[in-house]
This record gives sequence, structure tokens and C-alpha cells, in this order.
Amino acid sequence: MQRLEYLLGQKLFRRTGRGVIPSAEGEVFLGYATRILALGDEAVARLNEPPLDGAIYLGLPEEVALASLPAVLGRFRRAHPGVRLDVLVDNTAVIEPLWQEGKLDVIVATPSAVSSDALATWSVGLRWVCGLDYEPNRNAPLDLVVFADPCTWRRRMFEVLAEAGLNHRTAFTSPSVAAVQAAVENGLGIALLNPECIRPTSMQLVPSSLGLLDPLIVQYGLYGHLDRNTAINTVIDDLLDDLTGKTFQDDRIAKHLILTPQAGITV
Repeated sequence: MQRLEYLLGQKLFRRTGRGVIPSAEGEVFLGYATRILALGDEAVARLNEPPLDGAIYLGLPEEVALASLPAVLGRFRRAHPGVRLDVLVDNTAVIEPLWQEGKLDVIVATPSAVSSDALATWSVGLRWVCGLDYEPNRNAPLDLVVFADPCTWRRRMFEVLAEAGLNHRTAFTSPSVAAVQAAVENGLGIALLNPECIRPTSMQLVPSSLGLLDPLIVQYGLYGHLDRNTAINTVIDDLLDDLTGKTFQDDRIAKHLILTPQAGITV
């Protein structure tokens, strides 16, 4: 113990009439030591687990598939090479029926379109964006770049424009995030995009003088069936770890994660 105190340059204990007790510095060190031991136990338990195997079927919206979740799935695949990941990227209207039929194990979708309870929900602030050389004109109908139906963003976009009393016309429609991004970059109109899909080098935020609600909040949910195996629980844990560790830097955009504990999952 004296050697440890020498290395730390701090007294970890102090003597009292009742014996030896931790000093203030010792209490701080004890907290770290407890966490280190717990991590060691966790590492040993993880390394002694039998290798995971089987297949996991996931459904992701394109705007989520373009964000950070694929990196999480990539790390999972490298850590568990015996597990086959089959990922479907499409909109919630396609993903949700497959989920209800049991053809997908884990999905990310808009909660309003899914009847099951989510393992976690979070809010994302969509931003109104346009190309760097696009100048919206209040005296003319706004050119819109929109996602094809069915799309929750599209409906909310039209609702907000109506509330703001702005005339508009649909100039470009596509189910593809990449196509919408390209249309915005080339000045075809304004669009709603989540922060991960905005390219600062070729897009700008629509001026606040237009009076549009910004950011426009939408929700996502992470869903998993109750009868999950260890491999599915592990990938869900990894996805939740990624979600809980993320916040947007812009203080006007919030990602609020609400976890719903369920049997067989650590939250």
C-alpha cells in the first residue's frame, strides 16, 4: 500500500482513534479501483462466453442506414464472425409488416407506424436545407424536394408549410436519400434532412426569415421481439450503447433516448 501511495503521490489512508480509514483521496481511488475490478470481471466473462452464431435479420430506414448504426453493425460482425447479419434498408411502411410477420428480428422505425412497444425511442431534429446558391423567395411558391410516399417527414413538411402560410410546389420526388441530397445540392429546392444527412460543404440551412419551424422533431424507435436469443440481445445491446452515447453538437437539436426495460435485455 505504501508503494501505491508513492506511485500516486497521495495519502490513501488516515489514522483515527478507531483505526485506519480512507482519506478523501483514498475514497476517490476506491471508486476507480472498484470500476476497474468490475471491468476486469466483465472482460473475463465476455472472453469465456461461447462464440455466437446464427442469423440476425434487421430492418433500417435509409436515413438511419446512412448514419452511425452501420458502423456499430460492422464492429458487431468483426467481434462475432459466426453470426450472419442480413440487413434490409427500406421505409417503415415496408419494414413494419415484415416485422409483424416475424421475418425481421430487430428494426428501427417510426413509432407511430408500429403497434409494438419499442425497446428505446429517441427524437431527432430535422433541418430545412437548400443548396449553397439557392435563395428562397417568399413571393413565389417554394420549390420542395420531398421523399416519396409513404413518408412521415413528407406529411410533417406539408403541415408545417401550411401552418406558416407558405405556397409551395413539389419540384423533385424520390424514395432515395442520396437522390434527395443531390437535388438539394444542385439547387432544385428545399428539403427536410436529419443532421447525419446534411453535407455542410454543399448545403446550407434555410433562412429563419421564412418562418419555418426549425428544427422539426420526429421520433424513431428500436424494436426487438420478446423471444430473442443471445446473439439478437447482443446486437441490441450494441445498438443501444451507441444510441445512449450520442448527442448532437447543435444545441437546437436534441436526441432524447428513452429506454424501455424488457426481459432479456440490459439497459
